Amino acid sequence: MEIAQIERLTLDGAELEFVRVPARRRDVPSLVFLHEGLGSAGLWRDFPEALAARTGAGAIVYSRQGNGFSTPVAKPRGPSYMHDEALTVLPQLLDVLHVREAILFGHSDGASIAIVFAAEHPGAVRALVLEAPHLFVEPISVASIAAIRTQYETTSLRERMSRYHADVDKTFYGWNDIWLAPEFAQWNIEAYAARVRAPVLALQGVDDEYGTRAQIDAMAAVASGPVDCMLLAGCGHSPHRDRRELVESVAGDWIAERLGRAG
Repeated sequence: MEIAQIERLTLDGAELEFVRVPARRRDVPSLVFLHEGLGSAGLWRDFPEALAARTGAGAIVYSRQGNGFSTPVAKPRGPSYMHDEALTVLPQLLDVLHVREAILFGHSDGASIAIVFAAEHPGAVRALVLEAPHLFVEPISVASIAAIRTQYETTSLRERMSRYHADVDKTFYGWNDIWLAPEFAQWNIEAYAARVRAPVLALQGVDDEYGTRAQIDAMAAVASGPVDCMLLAGCGHSPHRDRRELVESVAGDWIAERLGRAG
């Protein structure tokens, strides 16, 4: 990521890399970016800076333990790994960085983490932007995750990923193994989604290989607060990359409405 200098902090013995984008407005919450299962701070590239510039908000972008150049995970992940991030790590990180109120921008696993955090900490969340969220496990998700394992082991994918992760094998298999584990098939966070009171913008690519519109439809159906849903044509699992200009514009304007525009 070229937007700012990478910093590091330690939580429970793990070093986490993060980037801060300075705010232009002091009266608004911070944007907090939560990456996908194989993502990292660096893989957001300059998108957080662009969204911060559109809204005037500052931004926090970090790599979860086991991803990017944060400390690798020592033990295999369990089915509760997203809950653990939302309920233990993220509250500590925001406290250390003095973020009292946030707008969470979550992608894939990061969107699921955002949902769980918002359910448990309603006073700390002004709004959520959810890209390709997972509320439950779909057959398409399992099939695609099995397929990418073959790609990782037979193509140049491993080499490309190694540029962004300290221990690429632990990053990949730590995510891939648990999603393919039989016990993960029952994973479901709809009960948490039902407790989300903050407004939500939910984005889903029509061509997403890891999930369907059933995910954002479920969010709209159960959430306690307002949910705006948007299906994006010509878009796969990463709306902020696949439809960058549109997502930056729509999300930027939507966030600005939640913040109240500067005079």
